[in-house]
Amino acid sequence: MLTVSNLQVEIDRLQILWNVNLKLEVGERVGLLGANGAGKSTTMAALLGMARANGGSIHLFEDDITNAATTRILAAGIGLVPEGRQLFPALSVEENLRMGCFLRAHRKAYRERLDYVYDLFPILKEKSRQMAGDLSGGQQQMVAIGRAMMGQPRLLLLDEPFIGVAPIVVTTVLDVLRRIAGNGVTVLLVEQNVHRALEFVDRAYVIDNGRTVHEGQSKALLNDGAFAEKFLGLE
Repeated sequence: MLTVSNLQVEIDRLQILWNVNLKLEVGERVGLLGANGAGKSTTMAALLGMARANGGSIHLFEDDITNAATTRILAAGIGLVPEGRQLFPALSVEENLRMGCFLRAHRKAYRERLDYVYDLFPILKEKSRQMAGDLSGGQQQMVAIGRAMMGQPRLLLLDEPFIGVAPIVVTTVLDVLRRIAGNGVTVLLVEQNVHRALEFVDRAYVIDNGRTVHEGQSKALLNDGAFAEKFLGLE
């Protein structure tokens, strides 16, 4: 469903991405791994039209979305759970979730989507009137994922979603993400914790210095001596 071919991105005259290639199928759970500064977040920004490509292409199904407006990309079916969650702390849980229904078509299905999110994360229904800033880190991450799911994405991007989240909550969130993927939503997970990512995803790509340098099934990567030596210390 998503094909990224020879993607290049330059920011402030500095080339960040040189040659990034990705291919995701419907319902897959795919990891995007690499150290800080490798180009993971820039790749995510390019997918959303927030970083301009100066080479290569991005296709969502048959639609060329290279350098398209972010609103068009979101309307095409890409949702983002940003690093740091970026909630509105002085607004309630439900008000934050409503922010995910920014398109008219989404607003028409607001109540149905809200019920869906509450089914995914029942604790959010209990805390629907509580201010988001008063929630735990894990509960805030649930709100961030729920907000993205309010827009009915076909592809869900998660940028470092487990920073500041207790391990027991990480397990709960991963179970929900498996359920989301099982319903046909493709998941692209950016994560520095290689072990945790590979336990969740079907396949993974590794970015190093702005280039895709490894790709393979999770188990194959774990058994790849060169990969293990270089990348399993990225935690």
